[in-house]
Amino acid sequence: MLAELYKPSLALLTDLYELTMAYGYWRSGLAERQAVFHLAFRDNPFQGGYAVACGLEIAAEYLKSLRFDAGDLEYLGTLRGGDGAPLFETDFLDFLAGLRWDCDLDAVPEGTLVFPHEPLVRVRGPIITSQIVESALLNVVNFQTLVATKAARVVAAARGEPVLEFGLRRAQGIDGAVSAARAAYVGGAAATSNVLAGRLFGIPVRGTHAHSWVMCFADEPAAFRAYAAAMPGNSIFLVDTYDTIAGVHHAVEVARHIREQGREMLGIRLDSGDLAELSIQAREILDRAGFPDAVIVASSDLDEHAISKLKEQGARIAVWGVGTRLVTGHDDPALGGVYKLTAVRDGQGPWQDKIKLSEQEVKSSIPGILQVRRHIRDGRPVGDVIYDERHPPGDECAMVELVGGGRSGAAVSPSNGTLGQETFPAGTPFEDLLVPVFRGGRRVYPSPSLDESRRRARQQLAVFGDEVKRLNAPAVYPVGLEVGLGRRLAEMIQTERKAEP
Repeated sequence: MLAELYKPSLALLTDLYELTMAYGYWRSGLAERQAVFHLAFRDNPFQGGYAVACGLEIAAEYLKSLRFDAGDLEYLGTLRGGDGAPLFETDFLDFLAGLRWDCDLDAVPEGTLVFPHEPLVRVRGPIITSQIVESALLNVVNFQTLVATKAARVVAAARGEPVLEFGLRRAQGIDGAVSAARAAYVGGAAATSNVLAGRLFGIPVRGTHAHSWVMCFADEPAAFRAYAAAMPGNSIFLVDTYDTIAGVHHAVEVARHIREQGREMLGIRLDSGDLAELSIQAREILDRAGFPDAVIVASSDLDEHAISKLKEQGARIAVWGVGTRLVTGHDDPALGGVYKLTAVRDGQGPWQDKIKLSEQEVKSSIPGILQVRRHIRDGRPVGDVIYDERHPPGDECAMVELVGGGRSGAAVSPSNGTLGQETFPAGTPFEDLLVPVFRGGRRVYPSPSLDESRRRARQQLAVFGDEVKRLNAPAVYPVGLEVGLGRRLAEMIQTERKAEP
């Protein structure tokens, strides 16, 4: 996607402070210092019980092609500091000219259900490289994870009926529309209206006609007949330009004409009004007229909450077109993912754990080189343990639950005693979620197809309990620290607090 839409270099897709820090590392002789960063989020989006990891494949494409081209370097050479002097010296720009992605990267596969404070991405390598990519990784993973999660919630509300992503015209720019279409498909949307996304990703495309089509003709029946003549195999008529019920009757008239020619009307679309009541009346009209297979498609500012309400009202809608509230992550405009340094070392020396503290516990970080172990019981996930891969859990895995568990607002400090410990007995099946993607800058993870990532999301949603997937109440899925890591975190917090002036 990136090569198709943009020039080869996206190295400047970063915040300036990533480059000023990189310059500082270079000037200080620390460019090759080894570092570990983790990308995680602090709160479940949409006040829900989970998130769907997404964006890894696009992020990997960005990393693989990372390089500063001549135009990038020429631009950086024009930047000036507050004193009017060049911000970067020429030797540093020459260094950037030879910079390539040379780090290890481990990540949660796209389509995996994830929870607050669990690393979605882990980067290990020279600090100058791993620092420069921070903003771009956050940009890609935050947005696509947000939209994939929203899509999963909308699809769940539709209860097996197809959801079509219709958000191009309301998306945040060109890339927002394309990335949202991709993420929505991973989250479970059946198709998109975005033809460019369809070509780039192989997503099925769907669409009917607009009100402007109807308004171009003398009357509604004439508009429907003309559309059927032009699109005999795609006859879904938008019936609410003037009077919705009259529009349904007009669609039936044209459908009879189509049938005489050996074709069938696929259905009608409702885009305004009382969708529940109108869909019930439309269904009765269609059935009485002998068109029980004609589907009713609905659009009009839909999301998971609106769809759930329409279901409760007995709406006879079979296909849901969801646009603005899906592609913009309505109710939660950003995931809030962060990228934190958790360990450093010089050469082949020992790793030194690093921690960021905050008066807000939720903003503190977890030190170490982290992995997430998901335990399974009777085919269902029962708890995630964050551990340091240098100190993996034994056969029996004990964890101290994060304050708030997997819920929004969970703090990263170990439990204060109100939640206690949980132990997963020896022999409990598990999977470690972070898988190798790059080693030394070389791609080692085979790219799953978009359909495979979509299937993974569907499978993950199927095996998690309903308490995780409720729309209106956050779940309490157990997420915690392996007891040794929890102990080390508590010690580091105490040491750092004592060292404060």
